[in-house]
Formats: sequence, C-alpha cells, structure tokens
Amino acid sequence: MGAGEGAGGKSSSEEPWPVRVVSQKIGAWVARLGWVWVDGQVAQISRRPGASTVFLTLRDPSADLSLTVTTNRDVLDSGAPELREGARVVLHAKPEFYAARGTLSLRADEIRQVGLGELLARLEKLKKLLAAEGLFDRARKRRPPFLPQRIGLITGRASAAERDVLTNARRRWPAVEFRTVNVAVQGPSAVPQIVDALKVLDADPSIDVIILARGGGGIEDLLPFSDEALCRAVFVCRTPVISAIGHETDAPLVDYVADVRASTPTDAAKRVVPDLAEEVRLIKQARYRLHRAVHNLVDRESHRIDALRSRPVLARPQVMIEHRAAEVAALRQRAGRCLDHRLAAAGDDLRHTLARLRALSPAATLDRGYAIVQRGDGYVVRAATDVAPGDPLRVRLADGELAATVDR
Repeated sequence: MGAGEGAGGKSSSEEPWPVRVVSQKIGAWVARLGWVWVDGQVAQISRRPGASTVFLTLRDPSADLSLTVTTNRDVLDSGAPELREGARVVLHAKPEFYAARGTLSLRADEIRQVGLGELLARLEKLKKLLAAEGLFDRARKRRPPFLPQRIGLITGRASAAERDVLTNARRRWPAVEFRTVNVAVQGPSAVPQIVDALKVLDADPSIDVIILARGGGGIEDLLPFSDEALCRAVFVCRTPVISAIGHETDAPLVDYVADVRASTPTDAAKRVVPDLAEEVRLIKQARYRLHRAVHNLVDRESHRIDALRSRPVLARPQVMIEHRAAEVAALRQRAGRCLDHRLAAAGDDLRHTLARLRALSPAATLDRGYAIVQRGDGYVVRAATDVAPGDPLRVRLADGELAATVDR
C-alpha cells in the first residue's frame, strides 16, 4: 500500500511509506499528546468475571463519536463504583494508537462520575449561553396551526408517551394524522437519533407541527433533552416544535427553545389539535346566538314598522293629501280675489286717466268751437305779429279745415 501521484500533490518519484511506518508515526504523534481529561457519556461497560481490566465505550453526547477506554477494575471501583450505562463521567486518560488494527483508544487511571450538582451547574451555564444567543427569545416562537394536516411525533418505541399523545389526540380529533419516528429517548444514542428524526420531519412538507415527547424520569434520564446539539437543532427547525418532556415540574433546556412547551405528553395532545366535541358545542352555541340576534333584530324592526304604520299619516294617508288640497284651494281663492281687486283698481285708474286725457286733448277744445290757425310751414299762430299780410293760413276746425289769407 503506497501513495502515488495525485495523493497530496506529491510526485510519483517520491518513495512511498509502508503501512507500518505510517502506523508508527501516527502512534508516535498520539503518544506525544500525553495525559488529558476527557468528558463523555458511558455507552457500554464490559466487566469480565475474574479479569482486572474493564472496557468502556465513551460517547460524545453532542456528536456521533465514541472511543474505547480501558482501565483497571480498581480504578473504576474507587472512582465510580456504581457506574451504569448512560452516566456522565470525567476521566484522566492517555490516548493510545493500536498499530495492528489502526484504532485509537484511551487508557484511564482515574474515573469520576459527574455528580448531580455538577450536572446542574453545567446545565445552568449552557442555559445562560443559549439565552444570550437568543435561542429562548419569545419573539421568534411560532404559533402551531389550529388544525394541523399532519403531525410529526418523535418519541420512544411503544412508550407511554407515544400512547398518551396518539390516544388523546385521536380522542379529541379522530381524523388527525401522525407520522411517528421512534428513537432512543435516553442514553448515549438518544441525541443523534432525535436530531436525525427532527431533520427528517422538518423536511417533510406534509408535516405542520412536530411533537417531541418523553415520559418522566430523573435528571440523568432527561439529560439528552438538555443537550446543546439538540437545542440548536430545534432552534433551526422551520416547522413549529412542541416540547412534551417528562412531567410538569421537569424543565429540560429544549422546553425553552421549543415554540410551545407542554407540561406532559397528554397536554401536548390537547394543545396540538382542538377538541371536536368542544368545537361542535361552540358552533352550536354560536349558531344559537346568531339565531337569537337575528330573531331579536327582526322583532325590533317589526315593532318599529308597526309603530310607524299606527301613525295617522300612515293609517289614513289621504288625510295629508286632503289637507294639502284644501290649502291649495284656499290659496287659489286668495290669488283670484287678489287678482280681481288689482284688475278693478287698474280699470278705475285707466278710466280716470282717459278722462283727464280727453279733457286736455286739443280735439275736445275744437269740439267746443275753438280753431287752430297754422302758417304754411305748420307753425301755430299764437299772436297777430306771427303773420304778415298776404300769408296763407290753415284753419283747423273740429270738423274739417279752412284755407285763408291774411289781408291786414
């Protein structure tokens, strides 16, 4: 086995290393790391009867990584005598590379099981960190739909939490649909499985809301639901997430990140779908209230119409017309009398004016025996000096005219 051209950009002319040399160099580099403190979760413990060596599988709670740890039985009995799978430990170990198989392991000389107080202190520190980054911000939390088309459920296989959610949700709304993903809800494999299930359900366009459910348990049992990787996975979900972990008094960190926190799996079922019987009752109540409102409105308007119809003007509409007709007749009579009076007064004035005109008319003067003398140019002679002897004159009488000549 060697390295040719193209591997690491080296020329094929370089001499390839044998596998044993590579393994030796890796072993030498690992040996230079020295002793380190390692924090992890115990995934497996192997105690062989009569053997002084104990084998542990140590898993990273936030990643799908594990290492084999070897230690002496006395080291384990003195540091963590009651150690069980799933417990959180801190150990002092030296990395070792086993060249024959190409594997990396740890050799521990001290193992300490993380106590409850230390766990709570770590969780409180992580809680403050996530809160400072805005993962608990209420402004970003989304309201689940009133009636989801399909619900995603992440829970343990055949668990009481799964049964509670499905039974109570279907009792409230029989037509509800679920897509259930069963995962480990405690132990070292819980976090990776839950994170993978979240990604699968979040990518499903038919899922409207995701429920993360688990029954009650101790603080150690609920540790996966306070894991930083899980909290961040819930935070980046595009689908609303309902957290229903443990009992009402339990408060893992994922409760603060989720869009809705349910006190129990049963409470999550009540929050995710409406109660069909209650909705039917509310619809009936609303229809009754609507019927009463319409009935009252019709009654009120009917009474108002009856009151309007009982008024005299609507009971006998002709009264108003007769009254107006009488007013019109009286006005016409008044107008006629006024017009007659004015015509009579105008006739009298006209007659008086005619009498005065006739009294002042030249024709009336001529009728009384007077005559009008005019010169030839039409000038009326008013004095003897207005004419001279020999001037022709025109004498107008009441009946006809005379021609004359001035002789003196």
